Amino acid sequence: MADDAPHLPHAAPIEAYGKGGFSFADMSHRGSLLCLPDGIWASPVARVEDITAETLAPVFARAGIISLCLIGAGTRSAILPLDLRRAFQNHKIAVECTTTSAAVSTYNILLDERRPVAALLIATS
Repeated sequence: MADDAPHLPHAAPIEAYGKGGFSFADMSHRGSLLCLPDGIWASPVARVEDITAETLAPVFARAGIISLCLIGAGTRSAILPLDLRRAFQNHKIAVECTTTSAAVSTYNILLDERRPVAALLIATS
């Protein structure tokens, strides 16, 4: 993550997305987001190919409190490289890579159910 300070120091539902950004908790952000149980941060990831173990390090650091990580891959679903899928498996975190639209919907539902979920959401136009 480019900045250690979260935009918001707790989880919150995504209220809107598109036009290169997201709205949540009456705030807006241009670019991608990393949503964790303890906050929402900006993410440098602009496309699936930008996802690395380093960009996912905050997720892996919270392995004890996250059971599922959603990857919103933009306008098309994608498959994460094998090394990243294995990293999730090693941390005992399930991962699902879908479109950003589907990931936002699922994230909001699971958050409303108070489930331990994380989401890396790639901004779409």
